[in-house]
Amino acid sequence: MLDNLQITTDEYLPLRDVVFNTLRKAILTGDLKPGERLMEIHLADKLGVSRTPIREAIRKLELEGLVVMIPRRGAQVAEITEKSMSDVLEIRRAVDALCAELACERITDEELKRLNSARLDFEKAVEGKDVTVIAQADVSFHNIIVQATGNQRLVQLVENLSEQMYRYRFEYIKDFSGHPAIIKEHAAICEALKKRDKLAAAESCRVHIDNQKKSIIARIRKDSAKH
Repeated sequence: MLDNLQITTDEYLPLRDVVFNTLRKAILTGDLKPGERLMEIHLADKLGVSRTPIREAIRKLELEGLVVMIPRRGAQVAEITEKSMSDVLEIRRAVDALCAELACERITDEELKRLNSARLDFEKAVEGKDVTVIAQADVSFHNIIVQATGNQRLVQLVENLSEQMYRYRFEYIKDFSGHPAIIKEHAAICEALKKRDKLAAAESCRVHIDNQKKSIIARIRKDSAKH
């Protein structure tokens, strides 16, 4: 679906990174669909660049698991499968619970205030119905908890995982019927951290991820049934 594809220029980034960010966003938002072929010459014409930055961007997208190379067909957008989603969320479930436990011990009053503000920002974003804004508000909320652990190795691990996680978060956020549940889950996490209740905080994070997994599996199966 190249009609919606437009390059976003950034004078501070090399062209290959601009192309990468453009294609990555298109995949995450669904402008480029799972299974859609990425033809270098077509993409180059559409974005007004040479084939070299397109080729480099496709290689990076393959490393992130967003693109796969198919023999005799070339590059195409990776399908969203239950297995790939489960693998990512399995790790995220354990990591989020650990972050919540550590944050209970280390989070400052200032960080608690920022977390509550981020929770309210998410609720406002939900009212606006813009999926990209809602997803970013969700990322911001969880990032405060991760930073509050004070563990830079853990922060780096989550940052690396979040690249793969973002695609599934986006699928989850697309389901508007699940937004009230997310709001309640964020509130439960905030309350547990405020009380510095490690068990409740960790369990609230696990429930949050488990519900995300159920929602995405339902979407995957619904989409599969259409084909």
